[in-house]
Amino acid sequence: MSMRTYLTITASAGALTAMVAAAPAWADGKLEELKEQGFARVAIANEPPFTAVAADGKVSGAAPDVAREVFKRLGVEDIVASISEYGAMIPGLQAGRHDVITAGLFMKPERCNAVAYSEPILCDAEAFALKKGNPLKLKSYKDIADNPDAKIGAPGGGTEEKLALEAGVPRDRVIVVPDGQSGLKMLQDGRIDVYSLPVLSINALVAKANDPSVEVVAPVEGAPVYCDGAAFKKGEEALRDAFDVELAKLKQSGEFAKIIEPYGFSAAAAMSTTREKLCAAK
Repeated sequence: MSMRTYLTITASAGALTAMVAAAPAWADGKLEELKEQGFARVAIANEPPFTAVAADGKVSGAAPDVAREVFKRLGVEDIVASISEYGAMIPGLQAGRHDVITAGLFMKPERCNAVAYSEPILCDAEAFALKKGNPLKLKSYKDIADNPDAKIGAPGGGTEEKLALEAGVPRDRVIVVPDGQSGLKMLQDGRIDVYSLPVLSINALVAKANDPSVEVVAPVEGAPVYCDGAAFKKGEEALRDAFDVELAKLKQSGEFAKIIEPYGFSAAAAMSTTREKLCAAK
């Protein structure tokens, strides 16, 4: 499913122009460190199309591809990725194990208080993978909460786990799943009744499985649309600001759309909102 099917977006070029005009003239110490190092260490989740790791170790996906291009423009030649669960990403960043998170880590006020986000990069909504025919008629997280027999699988520390708990699903019916393949297998085996991820991730997972016994419900009723950004350690806003300047140039030139739209994301969606708005959202 393309974001264009359920988002109507208008890009705001004026804000981008102002950001580019505000390009910093100084050299940030962290940026100089990364230039000398020759690469930036990024945290990813191996959740296509946001992030992906091929058999040969090559890192791709929309978020790392954008980060790789922005860092290259900043004089940092490459990125080196490590896979992490969502709940461990921010602690890992704070502990200095990563230089930046590029993993579809959606902006939330509590996360915005913990990290320094870039401007928006990837936007998506929530989806369910279920058994064919949706036998329990689950279209929202509230539907799961209202059905005492329904169990949901979700990434540990991720948005989907939080949405399920906030909707009233008891903790013992929210099953933490380490990765997409495990979630799909648990659904196929009947250990959970629904597996939840963003729309694009669920679609990619189900398409790859090519299992006619599984279907997708998207977007989830009542669930908001989210956007992520590259997440930097608090105190390293200078590096984040330099990243934002090059990201804005990438958006204005059309190169941003060329990078993310083949993965199914909408460039207009990311260009229609701001970090300030997303971090203030309830």
